[in-house]
Amino acid sequence: MPDVPWSDWLDFNQETFEKIPKLPGVFMMHAAMKILFIGGSDNMKKSIEEASLEKGISKATRVRYRKEKFFENVKHELISDFKKRHEGQMPSCMN
Repeated sequence: MPDVPWSDWLDFNQETFEKIPKLPGVFMMHAAMKILFIGGSDNMKKSIEEASLEKGISKATRVRYRKEKFFENVKHELISDFKKRHEGQMPSCMN
């Protein structure tokens, strides 16, 4: 199965938000080139909106997403990879 492509890193604003699909998938949010949050859900648009209202995550300036039917597995892989590259630490808004 070929890898599903990620969106580009997009400015997190209303125009971008309107383009995010209401489909299963995974997403990442960052500010100042630091990943703040890695998420996944059966409705990316709704989950990104809800996450953006949380303290800390509201500082996110960019977002990228990927349609993914098995988002839970992929989300866990992304978090595991992040922790391997950051001495076991979670993204700052996921502690």
